[in-house]
Amino acid sequence: MVHDLIIAGGCVVTPGCVAVMDIAVSDGRIAALGAGLAARARIDASGLIVTPGGVDPHCHIEQMSGMGLFNADTFETATRSAAMGGTTSVISFAAQAKGQRLADAMADYAARAARGAAIDHAFHILISDPDVPAFEDDLRALIKAGHRSIKLFTTYNIGLSDAAILRVLRIAGSEGALTCIHAENDAIIADARAQLLAEGRTRPIDHAASRPRAAEIEAVSRMCHLAELAHAPVMIFHVSTREAIVEIANARARGAPVWAETCPHYLFQTEAVLDRPGMEGAKWMCSPPQRMADDQDALWAGIAAGHLQIVSSDHAPYRYDETGKFANGFDAPFPAIANGMPGLEPRQPLMFDAMVTRGRLGLAGFARLTSEAPAALYGLQGKGCIAPGYDADLVLWDPAQSRTYGANDLHDNVGYNPWEGTTIAGLPTAVFLRGQPVMRAGEYLGQPGTGRWIDRPAIGTRARDLTGTAP
Repeated sequence: MVHDLIIAGGCVVTPGCVAVMDIAVSDGRIAALGAGLAARARIDASGLIVTPGGVDPHCHIEQMSGMGLFNADTFETATRSAAMGGTTSVISFAAQAKGQRLADAMADYAARAARGAAIDHAFHILISDPDVPAFEDDLRALIKAGHRSIKLFTTYNIGLSDAAILRVLRIAGSEGALTCIHAENDAIIADARAQLLAEGRTRPIDHAASRPRAAEIEAVSRMCHLAELAHAPVMIFHVSTREAIVEIANARARGAPVWAETCPHYLFQTEAVLDRPGMEGAKWMCSPPQRMADDQDALWAGIAAGHLQIVSSDHAPYRYDETGKFANGFDAPFPAIANGMPGLEPRQPLMFDAMVTRGRLGLAGFARLTSEAPAALYGLQGKGCIAPGYDADLVLWDPAQSRTYGANDLHDNVGYNPWEGTTIAGLPTAVFLRGQPVMRAGEYLGQPGTGRWIDRPAIGTRARDLTGTAP
């Protein structure tokens, strides 16, 4: 058989092995792996490493925040940035506004992505108001239509009560959906914030103290117990503390259907990044905040032990100006500064540098953490693996190339790089989406609107192989 394309001679990371082989692509899918394959086009990947396209399941794109502020990135700019960093599939949020039907929120975000996305995508159903008309009917219908993940908050002005969360969990569990939770105790945060403001502590560094680790620990424990009670699978988002990992590990040991993720800013940054001259620390403000070095060690240990299954970006882009971080003024106290920072583009290179170049958990671990596991747990059909039948979403890495991030050298619409000054070794030199190049030699080749929505008829179809259990 003559295939469309052969990527020849690369060190290929498959679910079963890491070996030098050829990849044959036909009709946008991986047709065969091996040697002696024929094709109409050929790319020499000798000396390069070939991994699955990155799968980032936690991205805020073209979304209105709880503060009433739109993210800096559109689907066009966010997916451009993702592709430049080696990510070919994203899950962002269809965020319900107060009083809005869930079906209308999903239709709005789906239309925006269809116009702008240059890579493949899916949505989490973000619920802020479970009291709207037809809530349960809409939620069940959206899940059955392939939107098989839900996002809930326990804090901010869109946090739900435990009763509402339990109600959603029971619906999600019965319909086969995974519920993702931002787990922080709102009362603990409100108390800490009030004390800090009373003391006149308003700088970005004070944001760290305003969200005490106890807020995460308590809420994570509570959500694990609710998942266990409802027999409904839960993904704990952006774990940042060593104690929260213990709560998750204990819940999983009891058989609770709980999974968890962390993010590069918790693995590689501490709260010291917030302590910059003037208001510059606002660039790194996110929630939960970055923690301490021993938390980083615990997060890596949690990844190695299988307590944390995914590293996502939590891409939440706001410009460092009056349209973003300082929409409430350049001298705004920390509670009035937008939370979040860009992460879609650097996630893969940062993790490759740490796991492959520096040898922490290796190539197979890198592919599992950033591609295979998120695709499996979220039910992304045809994504996350280099194997026959899967989409030809592929990244060619040159382990000999390195770069030091600059002040504003990402391809998003944010205007700054939170990893400025960080040197990484091992860079993506070509990225393919369904067999078509979207980046080659640093040149962006994607086109807005060519990304496809990813149907998810079920969740967790491959999760047992990756995590020892299934949602």
